[in-house]
Amino acid sequence: MSKIQNLKPEIRYLYDMRKVLYDKKWVKNAKNFPVYYIWRGLKEKNGLRYDITDITSRVLGQEFSKTKGHEHPDSCSELIIVHEGKAFFLFQKTKGKSVKDVYTIPAKSGEVIIAPTGYAHITINPSKRKLKIANWIDEKCKGKYEFIEKMGGACYFYTKSGWIKNKNYDIIPKLRFEKPLKSTPKNLDFLKKCSK
Repeated sequence: MSKIQNLKPEIRYLYDMRKVLYDKKWVKNAKNFPVYYIWRGLKEKNGLRYDITDITSRVLGQEFSKTKGHEHPDSCSELIIVHEGKAFFLFQKTKGKSVKDVYTIPAKSGEVIIAPTGYAHITINPSKRKLKIANWIDEKCKGKYEFIEKMGGACYFYTKSGWIKNKNYDIIPKLRFEKPLKSTPKNLDFLKKCSK
């Protein structure tokens, strides 16, 4: 952990996330604060980059703390490991304003998720404790935030009242739940297929 302490994290503040939050009325009067921290490139191995993200447990109005959400190019996938806390990982595949597929994977410390190619994803902290996750990803892979921002967030928000659909999408299928992996695959070469 000493390497993290010596590096400055990238910080996502509440005001950076205004466009993707459910409770737009609340955020207008809220004070700015850090929602999550990202340490990129803590390790590099065979063209893969290892990052760590800490997501606070603060509630964002009616909604639980989350990442902004992004898409990868169709050739990029990502391996995510939960180090502390609990998470909901939400994945969506869209065509225009219609959602073709959407699912969530609840995961806890020690469990592993693979973010598939062609899906946007967000990470939600539904608990009262900090959430710490790590990821391995092709170092050439860049997240794209524009579509999620334009749509005002992912197709579902996780709130104090449960899952709520984002009305900016035309068609949203019923949310299904999938299971995480119990351990990290030994060979991560499948992640090295990213085109810029």
